[in-house]
Amino acid sequence: MGYVSASNTPTVVAAVGITVDYLVLAGGGGGGGRAGAGAGSGGGAGGLRSSVTATGGGGSLQSAVTVQKNVNYNVVVGAGGAGAAASSENFGRAGFASEFFTVFSYGGGGGQIYKGANGNTGQDGGCGSGGGSTASGTAGAGGAGSTNQGYAGGNGGVGAPNYKGGGGGGTGAVGVAGSGTPDGGAGVASSISGSSVTYGGGGGGGSSSSGAGAGGSSIGGAGGANAAGSNGTANRGSGGGGSGIDTGAGGNGSSGVVILSFPTADNTITVGAGLTSSSTISGANTVVTITAGSGTVSWA
Repeated sequence: MGYVSASNTPTVVAAVGITVDYLVLAGGGGGGGRAGAGAGSGGGAGGLRSSVTATGGGGSLQSAVTVQKNVNYNVVVGAGGAGAAASSENFGRAGFASEFFTVFSYGGGGGQIYKGANGNTGQDGGCGSGGGSTASGTAGAGGAGSTNQGYAGGNGGVGAPNYKGGGGGGTGAVGVAGSGTPDGGAGVASSISGSSVTYGGGGGGGSSSSGAGAGGSSIGGAGGANAAGSNGTANRGSGGGGSGIDTGAGGNGSSGVVILSFPTADNTITVGAGLTSSSTISGANTVVTITAGSGTVSWA
């Protein structure tokens, strides 16, 4: 606080904030397991909120945040959800949320399993999981995605010969239904790190015979064709592929990531214990990529 000598009136000097761009990506959901005749559906990608290039779900670009020096801000990087265990006839597990400051992204929905009549609805999340396959009746609807974060999963398939689970939703597109080839929904590309990287692909739906779905944007886990589902790509917040065989597991969803970009000049960041991070320089900005953990960051 300073003082104007002529009147001895205190003058408050406002704190100068730092503008921080961000990408906050949650963990993807695990792929569903095969149950009886039918294959599991793909897990949904983790929700994506970003202030650079594009955000998830086709929403408007998010606004950068202003932080103050010498203040701690919470960061959490969400883990991916586990795929259904082999021979368990189980659902995939939902991914976990990520956060920075007041920005929250929701984990992807966990993949579904086969049901004899009228398929199971996929799980809602940052991106929804695919709907479950069924022998007859109504296909399981894909789970819903979250506004400005991601898209819904595709519906499950109905009837022989393949009983395909729906593809998981991605941050950039809806998952494909099991009535076709149940690919996971595409992810979204962002250049916050200084180069274009795609995040949040949905997991492919499984098939009990052939024609399983590919992972969205090649980063979601592929569905198994009479085989286990594949895992999502690490730190891309992608869904796991659905299993197409009783003895094979659904693929695991992959962990999310938090990326922060801020002007290098006169600003330094401290990343607290409990967070795993790396940093690079991109033009006039420092870019910090946080790949695991929970803790705080602060600037000086």
